[in-house]
Amino acid sequence: MDVLTLDKYDDLLMTLLQEETDLQFSVFTNETAYRVGNRIIEKAMKENKPIVVNIRKNNELLFYSRMVGTSSNNDEWVTWKNNVVNHFGHSSYYMHVLLKSTASTVEASGLNPNDYKAEGGAFPLILKDEGIVGTISVSGLPGEEDHNMITSVLKELLLEN
Repeated sequence: MDVLTLDKYDDLLMTLLQEETDLQFSVFTNETAYRVGNRIIEKAMKENKPIVVNIRKNNELLFYSRMVGTSSNNDEWVTWKNNVVNHFGHSSYYMHVLLKSTASTVEASGLNPNDYKAEGGAFPLILKDEGIVGTISVSGLPGEEDHNMITSVLKELLLEN
């Protein structure tokens, strides 16, 4: 791995950490979950990208939708990616990039790879004065696209408020 590759990872990791800092909520209610989830589904429908959306707060399911073209396999991916967020306290895409940049794996972290998948698509639900209280997850696209589906909508919604 050359220096340019390491710099590329470092830049991406910094960007992903900045998203976690910027994309935080003051309040997150059931209605907020509905607005976020619907906005993600609307974006996916407009782009013709079949996904599953799962939003959890304090381990309670607040929003769920599975589009045509997805399956229960996508639900499993949501669980595996959520496990990564809940264990590491970062987006599953951040952990994917971090592990890739160090040539490591979740297994090397002492976790069961059957329960944890460091792939993009689960983003920490962060309350400004409380920290991580849940996850906003998408499955159905390549990991980076799953991640971007969430963060692009959060950027739009949080900028409106």
